Amino acid sequence: MAVPEIIPITHEPGHRTSTIGRFSGGQFLATVTYAFPDGFVMGDGWEEQKRLFVVLHKFDHDGHRLESDIWCAGTWAEQMKRPYDERSVVARAEARLVAVLSDLAEREYCDIAIQPFQLTVDGVVFGLITECRADDEDGEHDWAELHPDRLGFSAPWNGEYDT
Repeated sequence: MAVPEIIPITHEPGHRTSTIGRFSGGQFLATVTYAFPDGFVMGDGWEEQKRLFVVLHKFDHDGHRLESDIWCAGTWAEQMKRPYDERSVVARAEARLVAVLSDLAEREYCDIAIQPFQLTVDGVVFGLITECRADDEDGEHDWAELHPDRLGFSAPWNGEYDT
């Protein structure tokens, strides 16, 4: 089944889609996620390449991306130096997430429906990207994956995701 023009994403409190919803300007998808640069190959020094990002994508009411705020809190190597400190990479990321969400007027956590999109920031691919996963000969896109979070969406296109 082909990817629909607008893809639903279900809000799941306490899970990986807990910070999605609507605000006065449209819809939003926020996340804190580790990511490697596109094309990264695991090897020595990987700890400096694994970076923690705070991501806020904003969409209009019809699901078209308006803008993205993507901020790097630091690397895995930095986090391991101060894993429990209030200035740790994770603590900085959590504080930034709270700040960007608090700036959304009339914020409500709920299901959203958005169009696929893609952008690259600091060598990392972000977006809801469609792909062909099925073994069909026509190569029709039948899967959408949220990057770099690695949440996959597919038929029956009910907003639920696979990891």
